[in-house]
Amino acid sequence: MSKKEIPVYLFTGFLEAGKTSLMGESLADPRFNSGEPTLVILCEQGEEELDPGAFGKADVFCELIENEEDISKARLAGIDSAYNVDRIMIEYNGMWKLDTLYAALPDNWAVYQEAMVINAETFIEYNNNMRQLMVDKITSADPVIFNRVRPDFDKIYYHKLIRAVSRGCQIIYEYKDGKVELDEIEDPLPFDINADTVEIKDDDYAYFYRDISEDPRKYEGKNVCFKGIVVKEPSFPKNTYAVGRQIMICCAEDITYRAFAALLPGNMSFSTGDWIQISAVVSFEMSKLYGGKGPVLRVTEARKASRPERPVAVFG
Repeated sequence: MSKKEIPVYLFTGFLEAGKTSLMGESLADPRFNSGEPTLVILCEQGEEELDPGAFGKADVFCELIENEEDISKARLAGIDSAYNVDRIMIEYNGMWKLDTLYAALPDNWAVYQEAMVINAETFIEYNNNMRQLMVDKITSADPVIFNRVRPDFDKIYYHKLIRAVSRGCQIIYEYKDGKVELDEIEDPLPFDINADTVEIKDDDYAYFYRDISEDPRKYEGKNVCFKGIVVKEPSFPKNTYAVGRQIMICCAEDITYRAFAALLPGNMSFSTGDWIQISAVVSFEMSKLYGGKGPVLRVTEARKASRPERPVAVFG
């Protein structure tokens, strides 16, 4: 018999960011907590502690995991067996990679929401010194919550740093006086998606790749034109290539080749490593390169091209 699905509410962020306070506020809110048995997994201990007995009739249990290496399928399966709860809240250590947790989640644990909590007073320092760990948490978070915000903070700068990683997350600002504000700054794309041909300049590939990955359907049937690197493997289907660019999100260590499946006419042939300029019609369909459905480029024109001045695509 399969186990019941347990919703997981994940809170990420660095030490003293305010994760414990937010979890406590959530448990004290009758709109969220109407007495469901809840397990709280703490992956770090800050100055503020969560009191399991402070939430009325609700059964709240706490489990401490002190080391990243202790997060394993066996450990979490043991926790799952030890508690009969309706949901789980996890306060995750900002110094630990999220992949560690997601790889260890029991099959019946489903992450319903992942919220990143950021102390606005220390954000710039953490972002400058630990950008890769910051990006690790921002990438999949919704929402991103800035707390301890001062009235004179540079909202545009904060906004751009978050949007360089994720266009889809909600950004929330909580001011020191208690005021809460939603970020409603619009982010126009650096290219015209409504043009007859969507032309992607060399410096805009990262934005194009992210946007089409987040919402491929809006590109279906559109003509696109951009420059990319070819990869051709013997395992690829006939006339199918990968065409894309190296993208860097935060630092040299995270540079990754991000490409699309491209179907070229039989009279065209390129080799791995070639830079090409392509024009193609986007079709959302199955491809072996994705292992499922994704944006497939049906190429109408292609020619060899010179390497861009900045071969690695970046945001900003």
